[in-house]
Amino acid sequence: MGLKQILNNRSTKLSLGEKIVELRKEKGWSQDELAEKIEGGGRQISKYENNKTMPSAEVVIKLAEIFNVSVDYLLFDGIPRIPLKFKYQELLYKIKSLENISNEDSKALVTIIDAIITKNKLKNIIKTS
Repeated sequence: MGLKQILNNRSTKLSLGEKIVELRKEKGWSQDELAEKIEGGGRQISKYENNKTMPSAEVVIKLAEIFNVSVDYLLFDGIPRIPLKFKYQELLYKIKSLENISNEDSKALVTIIDAIITKNKLKNIIKTS
């Protein structure tokens, strides 16, 4: 998942079970395969996915790590899906916090980002020359 996808990500209201199903299917895993990864049983995964049983805190943490999502995303509504392991995590949080900035500040920020991008492109051109 790239930065653009993350920034455009709109959190949806899904239950924990629905999120587990969605994430598991994205990986192409069966319930049994997921169960192996969290050291559980396929029947238990089915119970989680059907919201019949709430996983323990330990299992929720394992799921977050396996799927590379935050525990907050799994447990709460309205939390954007952001990878746990993301190279530009700090930058992403800062950008998300700028949601209500003025148009003037937004334009200034885009100009600064464009300048940094151009600088790095020029560095790469010079390196390869």
